[in-house]
Amino acid sequence: MHDLKWSASEKKIARRAFDAALERALAKALSDFKTRTAAVTTPDELWTIGEDLYRQRRKLEDMFDYRYSQLLFVFPQLIREGYLEEQELSGLSEEKMDEIRRLLARWE
Repeated sequence: MHDLKWSASEKKIARRAFDAALERALAKALSDFKTRTAAVTTPDELWTIGEDLYRQRRKLEDMFDYRYSQLLFVFPQLIREGYLEEQELSGLSEEKMDEIRRLLARWE
């Protein structure tokens, strides 16, 4: 699976889908941050938000790995997390889509 080749058109599809999912994830993180900070009343709450924000950043950095050798693992996770829809990957080879679906099925 790691040796699958990505055509130029597949690379464009993958980049567009990846970037859209990343934008959604960051928008959600920003929205959650604004909601939480608006409710802060103590310094302890402020530090907790900071710690949570750091953990969330690390999670997103780990999740959003744009290496072609990793994308077939990344895309199912993004779909499962709600940041990506399978149809956004339309145009990838059937072999790649089958692998993405196989991994998704393992998590259900």
